[in-house]
Amino acid sequence: MSTVVAVILVAAGLLTACGEEGPPTVDYVVDARIDTYNANTVDGNAGGALMATTRMLPGFSYLGAQGQVTPDRDIGTVTPVPGSGLTLRYDFTRAARFSDETALDCDDLVLAWAAMSGRFPGFRPATTAGYRDIESVDCAPGEKTATVRFTQGRDYRDWLSLFGAGTLLPAHVVARLAGVGDVVEPIRSDDGAALEGIADAWNTGFDLTPGPVDQPRFPASGPFRINRYSQSGGLELVANEAWWGDAPAASRVVVWGRGTDATRRLPEGNFDVADVGSGMIGEDIVPAGTEVAQQPLPQPNRALAVEELVLAQRGVFADLRARQAFASCVPRDGLARQFGQGAQIWNLRVLAPADNLAGQLNGAFGRAYARPNIARARTLSNDSAGSEAMTVRIGYLAPMERRRQMVAAIAESCEQSGIEVVDAGSAEITPAALGRDVDVLIVANGASFAAAGSANPSRDAFSLRGGDPLAINGYRNPRVSGAVDRLVASDLAADRLDLVRTIENTAWATLPSIPLFAAPRMQVWGTGVDNVVAGLGRNGTGWNMDRWTAHGD
Repeated sequence: MSTVVAVILVAAGLLTACGEEGPPTVDYVVDARIDTYNANTVDGNAGGALMATTRMLPGFSYLGAQGQVTPDRDIGTVTPVPGSGLTLRYDFTRAARFSDETALDCDDLVLAWAAMSGRFPGFRPATTAGYRDIESVDCAPGEKTATVRFTQGRDYRDWLSLFGAGTLLPAHVVARLAGVGDVVEPIRSDDGAALEGIADAWNTGFDLTPGPVDQPRFPASGPFRINRYSQSGGLELVANEAWWGDAPAASRVVVWGRGTDATRRLPEGNFDVADVGSGMIGEDIVPAGTEVAQQPLPQPNRALAVEELVLAQRGVFADLRARQAFASCVPRDGLARQFGQGAQIWNLRVLAPADNLAGQLNGAFGRAYARPNIARARTLSNDSAGSEAMTVRIGYLAPMERRRQMVAAIAESCEQSGIEVVDAGSAEITPAALGRDVDVLIVANGASFAAAGSANPSRDAFSLRGGDPLAINGYRNPRVSGAVDRLVASDLAADRLDLVRTIENTAWATLPSIPLFAAPRMQVWGTGVDNVVAGLGRNGTGWNMDRWTAHGD
């Protein structure tokens, strides 16, 4: 995922909430926008909802500390079935149930597949990676076992990540909101009218805003459940009494994301654990009552996410020459030095620095755009825009002091070539703004404003696959799409190397995006809480929050 600065701290006191009535609270600050319970929509994925929901909605696997896919046997088991094609048997643990006592079963699995397969109209998933290759999910409503068959020749390499944490939303809630008895039969019979309601419920039924929480709409299947949510009080998670696994070590965790007073808590040190993009504020991030004992240097070679500029393929950038002009004035070398926390310029879109294949490939690409070429930018800009000056609006999720400074540095460089760069950062920005309100988005791994990435790059490669929702700029190139499809099904390193070369050569020639450097993150905590392990994946450091031990609990 992202570059980690794991700051180890020695605390003078206990947790920030220890003086309050009731059990000690672990205050966890993230840069995620917590406005949905569904991390699988375009906006939920971009906002980083999985950072908050990963231990409320577990699945058959989760991303561990290194972003590796790890089976979660509390939910059940996945077993490959012998045969000529990829077939998987999913068995839910008999005790697995939501906090409202409704069992986890076939319905939840079928809903997740239908919503993210791209086969059923109305659903707005963040990506169809992997699920698009599933031919069928065979089970009856309410069954605890399902057989998942993949299309012949489409053996998705990262199959263990499918139906993982955050994906198994409560199908019984969706059915109730859609006014149907269950979700399985309408999906199986392709009932258009019923599916329209199911899709709408899946897309918007889990919207979450500060204020009174409609508890029946947000049942949890993990060790934590939502208790309360307010701007001043954060998203309060408490132990799920219906959880059948090991009880969470800390009985209460409050998640402070965007939309709460997280940005006030960071500079004041009023938190116990933080996982945010470096430079979210313009100050150091240290929990109150602590003194820094050790601060290791950043380790960008471990990063699973790459910060990049995603370019719209319409408007000012409809012409390839305009994209080339802009890429020619972006000071990639200077940005890496000033904002990359020791990271080198990164030139790959489908492999992150932590990938074993990345080191031998990174230097082979992007050399024509490694540093500004003002003369080339001016010529290309004039060729594409004629007598009109080119104006480029760069958007990012604000407030983010580091990205504000990055836009200013890009503007200063591009001004020399006659290209005007406008800072269009906004607290309300979504991926839908690209090509409409902004011409460029600063994100990590193609589509995220928060934590991003995993050890296996298969899912994130779909940010370049034509027609996939993760390609938020609408980029379509048959050569790249075909290579992505083969990449995610290939197990041979030599084949993958050739496919990555095909993708990157074509992407640098067509410029759907401009990779910059390993995405830097700050992950810090005080000694008022134990068992915190920085998480490198898109679920962030909260990947094991149920193991955090609050002093005094």
